[in-house]
Parts: sequence; structure tokens; C-alpha cells
Amino acid sequence: MKIKLDENIPHTVRRRLASLGLDADTVRDEGLGGRRDEDVWVAAQTEQRFLVTLDLDFSDRRRFAPGTHCGLLLVRLPDSEQWRIGDYVTAWLSSSDAVTWARCFVVATPTKVRVMRPSG
Repeated sequence: MKIKLDENIPHTVRRRLASLGLDADTVRDEGLGGRRDEDVWVAAQTEQRFLVTLDLDFSDRRRFAPGTHCGLLLVRLPDSEQWRIGDYVTAWLSSSDAVTWARCFVVATPTKVRVMRPSG
């Protein structure tokens, strides 16, 4: 799975994922920091990358229906857990289940990972 980390995901997560053998790049590294969500989305899809974000603008399951894109992980952490985002994202993406998330809409919290898969 190729991964794109949105600008709201700490840059250190890319290095952590790369150390696990995962192909990750970041919005900031591509000069897309501060750009519109649509620009980030198009870049991820053009590069066939699974987007990881905290941005609630990507939370509409109808707009980002499973099967219509390369995959999306929406990270939902309470304020008290924001400092651990790198740990959570690294753990979720290095899990054995993550390889099955292509083309899925995934919402992850500290206690649950909900995977909405393409129908059919």
C-alpha cells in the first residue's frame, strides 16, 4: 500500500512508516501544505496513495464512498491523545489488517478501527 500523509499528521510518522518498509510520502514534502483539500485529494488519487488525515472535510462517506478511491484513513483522537498520533497511525498502518484497506473508508479511534469496504 502506498500512503500519503496529510499535513496534519506529524512528519516523523513518514520516517516511522518507512522504517517498517511502508511507502509513505507527505503533503508537505510535495509542496502541498496549505493547499485546498481538493488538491491534496487529487494528488493522492493520481499517485494511487491511501490518504491519512485528521481533516473532517474528508469525513463524508457518501462523497468518499468505499471503492471510488485508493483508500482513506480518517484519524479521530480526543484532544488528550493528540500527542500520541504518531504511535496510533504507525500501529494502525503496520497491523496485518491494514493491507486489506485499499479502496476502503477507514475511521480509527484509540479503541476502534471501523473499515467500510466497497460493496460487491
